[in-house]
Amino acid sequence: MLRQRVIAALCVVHFGLFAGCSRVDSGTAEGPDLSSRLLRVVATTTVVGDLVRVVGGEHAVVDNLMGPGVDPHLFKASARDVTRMAQADLVIYNGLHLEGKMGDVFAEMQERGIPTLAVAEAVPHELLRESVLFQGNFDPHIWLDASLWQRAAGAVMRALADLDPAHASAFAARHEAFVEALDSLDAYVHKVVERIAPAHRAIVTSHDAFGYYGDAYGFEVEGLQGISTAAEAGAADVQRVADLVADRRIPAMFVESSVSPRGIEAVREAVRARGFEVAIGGTLFGDALDAPHAPAGTYLGMLRHNTDTIVSALADGAGH
Repeated sequence: MLRQRVIAALCVVHFGLFAGCSRVDSGTAEGPDLSSRLLRVVATTTVVGDLVRVVGGEHAVVDNLMGPGVDPHLFKASARDVTRMAQADLVIYNGLHLEGKMGDVFAEMQERGIPTLAVAEAVPHELLRESVLFQGNFDPHIWLDASLWQRAAGAVMRALADLDPAHASAFAARHEAFVEALDSLDAYVHKVVERIAPAHRAIVTSHDAFGYYGDAYGFEVEGLQGISTAAEAGAADVQRVADLVADRRIPAMFVESSVSPRGIEAVREAVRARGFEVAIGGTLFGDALDAPHAPAGTYLGMLRHNTDTIVSALADGAGH
């Protein structure tokens, strides 16, 4: 009775009264009863959801809170989203404040006894990046380094196996296959970026999402905004990036699928005023994947798409 009153109070305080603010099946003290259904997982971003689908396979049904093109830095959970999480066996999110406005919601889920997993916690602190523009916090964009995303995959495998031990071997097999695919893709990225002249290995984007990618694959990274899109870029930011592009004669900049292109277009105009013409090299997928059936609609497809786009613009397009 007390637990029911607490749940009801949370719903009223944070989201107003709405139907269904409870778990459909709480299972037993050992875990959910999966004898007649699949494991229910709610994931936040499309990147996290893809990882859970890959590892969970046919033994888990994944419900994504965010769709393609949604900026997780600005996402705010609705009452319906909270209901979906309250009815899940497991809530998986990135963490490190990527889903900045959802921190209190995750804490509430834990108070309700609903298991949650922040996959970024699988990465040791010494491997995480700190940002000058985001003091006291780590860069959350760990998935843009394939080697770090392997650690996240291991955390998901263990969490699924804990809740559904009957299918632990299946989760382990799918995890192993995914790690092999990540190793292969990591080798591919290292190989093709060698086509870019060292002076042009600079990724200029809408916000500072590609730091881990840059560290892993040898790029300088410059974002118009910081690692969060919550703060708007100002005129000084535009001029700072424009000076870098013009001085270094960087052939191309990139827009991002989940961030407005206006900022990068402003930089392009500022670069043009400096007497240099910089191209828009294409769209990169930083915080969100593309539509499910598109080439960049999976993690593996996204990382390959980003790499091919960067190489095409900075190496193949450098002479144009």
